[in-house]
Amino acid sequence: MLTGKERLTRAFRCEAVDRAPWVPFVGCHGGALLGLTATEYLKSEQRLVEGVEAAIARYQPDGIPVAFDLQIEAEVLGCELNWSDETPPSVQDHPLSNGRQIEELQVPTPQCGRVEIVLAAARELCRRHPEVAFYGLVTGPFTLALHLLGTDIFMKMFDAPDYVSRVMAFCRDVCNAMSAYYLDAGCPIVAMVDPMTSQIGPEQFREFVSPFAGSVFDHIRQRGGLSSFFVCGHAQQNVEVMCDCRPDNISVDENIPLQYVRDVCLPRGISFGGNLQLTSVLLLGKPLDAQRNAIACLEIGGERGFVLAPGCDLPYATPPENLEAVTQVVLDPYQREVVKATVGQQADEVELDMREYGQADKVIVDIITLDSEACAPCQYMVDAVKKVAPEFEGIVIWREHKIKYRESLVFMTSLMVRNVPTICIDGEIRFVSRIPPRDQLIAAIQDRINEKFRMKIARRKASLYVLGDGGPECQELLQQCQRAVAELGVEAHVNVVTDAATIASYGVASVQTPAVVIARYVLKSTRRIPDVAIIKEWLKDVH
Repeated sequence: MLTGKERLTRAFRCEAVDRAPWVPFVGCHGGALLGLTATEYLKSEQRLVEGVEAAIARYQPDGIPVAFDLQIEAEVLGCELNWSDETPPSVQDHPLSNGRQIEELQVPTPQCGRVEIVLAAARELCRRHPEVAFYGLVTGPFTLALHLLGTDIFMKMFDAPDYVSRVMAFCRDVCNAMSAYYLDAGCPIVAMVDPMTSQIGPEQFREFVSPFAGSVFDHIRQRGGLSSFFVCGHAQQNVEVMCDCRPDNISVDENIPLQYVRDVCLPRGISFGGNLQLTSVLLLGKPLDAQRNAIACLEIGGERGFVLAPGCDLPYATPPENLEAVTQVVLDPYQREVVKATVGQQADEVELDMREYGQADKVIVDIITLDSEACAPCQYMVDAVKKVAPEFEGIVIWREHKIKYRESLVFMTSLMVRNVPTICIDGEIRFVSRIPPRDQLIAAIQDRINEKFRMKIARRKASLYVLGDGGPECQELLQQCQRAVAELGVEAHVNVVTDAATIASYGVASVQTPAVVIARYVLKSTRRIPDVAIIKEWLKDVH
């Protein structure tokens, strides 16, 4: 019987195993198991140990992270953090954008800040549970660079590429140091988590990430450890270049099809992991939902080189019974067969009627996120909107929809959003899993404002029909109408109708002329084909 550590080691090497290893990414969820806030949990060595041990007892994992907090290094390097009760802290301040120089920063030592706390927890956990493969998580160089520099990094990649490379080289050195600390503490696996790489394409990845990430994985290998390259978000375009960095494993979330990752990784001798659905299933679903999702992943993953894991850090409030249900189907083949036999018709998802969404006078910017307090790409996308919102004060309303809440998940589904984070403008998907540059976001919002202005003008259009025989009285009435239009400055066409049949069609008898009929045009629909029932309602207003 293999131990969890042995099973994971073999899976990482794409060797035969008795079953797929199971690695629940327990971070601040460990605090929830103890009845503590995320802040209380992530600042205490003892509580980290107790929380991970509680997860080991309940979920029987083959591997598990010591801590899942991508702000540990950033905090030591001078980033101000915003702490929360149910999520890891988020970065609120970027030292390299506030006057500090890269030369002033120093690679953290094992005694710095919370680095010391997490390493102590790692040593104790490895001592108490030698059968478990503990993951040491380090913040990837690109995400750490973005923490230090802020979203300015995206412009500097074009305007000052040499400077960005210097920052990345420093972040690589931090990754190497942190990797060595975890390996020395007894962790057999180092996972480099770099979610912000989902914001760039393969060419930028090769230039600004590959040289530094590849160096980190080489360093881990030279130290006798195993490595995982962890990315979340819509990063399918980068899976191949991630493989070129030579990690032992690539782990992804639900934004990337697992079969695609399998077909790219296995021919290269690289194992892969994922991709249980984090919010819709593990957080908001029921145990049976979690089991069905796990079985689907296991069947796609196959028997070689696959690690079953959630797509990212487990949400704080994930029901333990959902994760215990996953454990059951991982450990018990019979239970898997029972679950597959009970698969029936899924209940229809509730969706909102969004057909008239975005028709108000103000422009609505919706940001669909996992949680901007817990997810770095989500945080920086929300920040991008926050920064441009003052440019449109009184005209634009922005809202974040965190899909860890069911109502936000329904909203996301109703807008047909498939990836997070995503920006929608008046219900139209505009930026998918990509933080837009300031000028592009402003242009997109301005385009919608202009479109609404044109629609408003269109609603005010009207025609005046002067009905009569064309004689002096009719001409006098025509002049009066034209003068009224000119003085008001409205957009209206004035026409004379002399045909008797046409005049009669307006319900006006010849003895009632000269007469005036006003036809007002109301814009009712754009960018869609309305149902017949809706058109009927419009017609009822007319009649």
